[in-house]
Amino acid sequence: MASIADGKAGEVKLLMGNEALARGALEAGLAVAAGYPGTPSSEIIETLAKAASTSNLYVEWSVNEKVALEVAAAASFAGLRSLCVMKQNGVNVASDFLLHLAGSGTRGGMVLMPCDDPGALSSVNEGEARHFARLVEIPLLEPATFQQAKDVTRWAFELSETLRTIVMVRSATRLSHASGTVTMGEIPSNSSKAKFIHDGFVLDPMEGPVMSPPVAYKHSQQQDKIEKAAAIFEDSPFNTYEGPENPSLMLIASSVAGLYAREAIHLLGVADSVGLLCLATTWPLPPKFMQKYLSKTDRFLVVEEVLPFLEENIKVLAQELTQTIGPKTFFGKRDKTLPGVGELNPDLVAGALSKILGKPYVPVSQEYSGKARQTAFLGAPSRDLTFCPGCPHRASFWNIHTVLSTDNRQGFVCGDIGCYSMAVLPSGFSTLKTLHAMGSGTGVASGFGKLGQFGMDQPVVSVCGDSTFFHAAMPALANAIHHGSDITMVILDNSGTGMTGFQPHPGLPVDALGQQAPALDIEKICKAMGATVAVCDPFDLAHTQETLHKLLEEGKGVKVLITRRICALSPERKGKKQFDMKVDASVCLGENCGCNRLCTRIFRCPGLVWDAAAKTAKIDEVICAGCGVCADICPSGAISKTPV
Repeated sequence: MASIADGKAGEVKLLMGNEALARGALEAGLAVAAGYPGTPSSEIIETLAKAASTSNLYVEWSVNEKVALEVAAAASFAGLRSLCVMKQNGVNVASDFLLHLAGSGTRGGMVLMPCDDPGALSSVNEGEARHFARLVEIPLLEPATFQQAKDVTRWAFELSETLRTIVMVRSATRLSHASGTVTMGEIPSNSSKAKFIHDGFVLDPMEGPVMSPPVAYKHSQQQDKIEKAAAIFEDSPFNTYEGPENPSLMLIASSVAGLYAREAIHLLGVADSVGLLCLATTWPLPPKFMQKYLSKTDRFLVVEEVLPFLEENIKVLAQELTQTIGPKTFFGKRDKTLPGVGELNPDLVAGALSKILGKPYVPVSQEYSGKARQTAFLGAPSRDLTFCPGCPHRASFWNIHTVLSTDNRQGFVCGDIGCYSMAVLPSGFSTLKTLHAMGSGTGVASGFGKLGQFGMDQPVVSVCGDSTFFHAAMPALANAIHHGSDITMVILDNSGTGMTGFQPHPGLPVDALGQQAPALDIEKICKAMGATVAVCDPFDLAHTQETLHKLLEEGKGVKVLITRRICALSPERKGKKQFDMKVDASVCLGENCGCNRLCTRIFRCPGLVWDAAAKTAKIDEVICAGCGVCADICPSGAISKTPV
C-alpha cells in the first residue's frame, strides 16, 4: 500500500508485520513516534514517516534508543500518545531511562516496541527484550498473528492510559518481516493538543512534576499497576485456546511460536487430544485465567523463543497454585525438549511433541535429508559473508590492515556493530580483533590506550561508522581524550545508517520525514573535543595509508581519521559508476604472478572473479560498482580504470 494510513475500516489488506504494528498505532491515535534503526524493527518508523504528513504525526530517527525513549516520553508527559521502536539490543541502551520511566509513570498512552531477533539472523546476539518488562515491572504483550499485531498495538495504548505506565509490545523477526492479511480498523482524526502540566501536588501523577522518586511510594505504585494489569489480562480477547476440553497434553505458546505450535499439532494429527493455549499477555500472567487452563491437564509443553521466560513464569504460578490444581509436568527449554538457542520452527515443535506423545514423526525422508546434506557440503558453492562491490569499508580495512602490517608492532583494531563488523572475517582481512556493542570499539580502545604504564606498546586502533559515532562512540571518544589514551579512532563515514537501509542521522542534512535538518560536522566535533583529526577518501589508497602511518607514529594522545566515501548502495550512488574496469588478460599472470591472485584471493571484491579456464582474473560487469580500487592494488598493472 502507498501509505499505511490508506484503507478504510473493514477492508482487508496484505501487510508486513511491521506495517500491521504501525497501522495499529495509527488506529490508536498516535501522535509521536521515535526510534533508532535496527533490523527487524526499522520498517515501523519508516512506515509511519510516510504517513506523517497526512496523519499529523511527528516521527524521528533519534540519535540512539535512550534518546528515542526520552523523546517519546516527553510526548506522553504532554498528554499525547507516543511510540518508541528499536531492536532487542536497543532496549539495553534505553534501559537506564526505562527504569526511571517505569517509576515515574506516563500520561498519554505510551508503547515501547522492541523487535527481537531469535537466531540472530541480522544481529550479533539473540538477546531478548521481554526480560526487561519483568525487570522494570511493566506489562508485556506479544502478538502472534498479523491481525493481532495491529489489534494488540492499538489496545496497548488504551492499557497504558488505564494503568498510567509504559507498555511493552514485543515483536520478533518472523512476525515483523513476514506478511499476512489484516482487517483494517478506523483511524481517528488526530486533533490532540500537547500541554505539559507540572504545577500540581508533587505526587499527583497527572498534574505534578514527573519523576521516579520518592522510591518507596513510586515503587509500590508500580507494583499496584502490575496487579491491575494482571486483573485486566484475565478477560483479554487476545489469549486464545483451541482443542479438546480435557487434553492429554497442552501446548502453551507466545508470539509467532503459537503458529509453529498450531502447525505441529496439525502435522502430527493430534488436534483431538492436544490443546493449544496462545498467550498474548505474557507478563504479568493472569492467575485466574491460567488456573483455569492449568487445571485441564497434567502435562504441558511451553513453546517460546528464545529463553524460558514464559516457562519459568508459568512454573512459578503453577507452584503457587499447587494446592488447587495439583502437581504438573512441564516440558520446554529447561529440560531441553526444545532447544535453548536459535529460532523455532514447526518441525522442531513437532519433533518435541512426538517425543512427549511417543508418536513417530519424520519431517522429511532420510533419503531426502541425506541428499540435501551432501549437496550442501559437497555441491553448493561457498558463499562467504563479504562487503558489497565498491564498498568503501573494504578499501578502509585494506588500508588499515596494510598499515598495521607494515608498521610491524602488532597493532590491532577494536570494532563494534555495523556493516564493518564483517572485518572480523577474511572479507575484511581479519582486521577486527574485538567486536561488541555499538560504540564499544572506541570504549575498549580507550582502555587499551591507557596500558602503556604496564608495558603495552602496540598501536591501538578503533573503528566505528558515522551513525554509530553519534549513537554511542562520542562518549567513548570524550573518555579517551579526557584521560589521554593513546589511540587512533577511524570513523568510517559512508553517509548513512547503511546496515539498516540508509536512515538519516545527525550528520546528514535531512531527517526521518525527508525535511531539511542541520547536519553536524563530525570533523569539527572531533576537533572541538580535542582530537587530532584527518579526513581521507578510502579509495585513495596511497594518501589514506600515508596519513594513517603518520597518525600511528605520533603515538601519544587521541587521533581521529575520518575515511569519507558514500556507500555504493546508497540511493544517491547506486547504479552510478565512477570508472569502467578492465582486466588485460595478457598482463594478468594469475597464479604465476608473485601476488598469487591477490585481487581474487585476498582483496576478494565480488566484482572481481577468477576465470579458472582462462587462468586470469576478470571483471563481473553486472555487479562491479566501478570504484577503481582493484586497479590500485594490482601489482602487475593488469587492471585498468577509465573514468565514466
